Amino acid sequence: MTRNVSITLQNTDDARPIIEAIEQDNPDAVVHHYPSMVKIDSPGQLTVRQSTVEEKLGRDWDVQELHLSIISLSGNVDEEDEYFTLSWQ
Repeated sequence: MTRNVSITLQNTDDARPIIEAIEQDNPDAVVHHYPSMVKIDSPGQLTVRQSTVEEKLGRDWDVQELHLSIISLSGNVDEEDEYFTLSWQ
C-alpha cells in the first residue's frame, strides 16, 4: 500500500499559481479546496517544480517562496533550487 504525502497551502492569490503547478505536475494528486486553505494529497510523492510555477506566474520564482504559503506538510522533504519534493523514501 502506498502512503500519501500531503501539503497544505494558504488559499491566497500568491499560492494559487503554485497550486495550479502542483496539479499540472502531479496528475495523481487529489486537491481539496477549503475557504482558507488547499490540501493536496498524493500517493507516494509530490513535486513542486520551479519551471512550472514560473510558467504559471509569468515571472522568476524561487522555490524558497513556497515556504511563505505552507500551512503544513506530511512527508520527507527534498529541496533544491529547481524543485521541492515530498516523499516517504
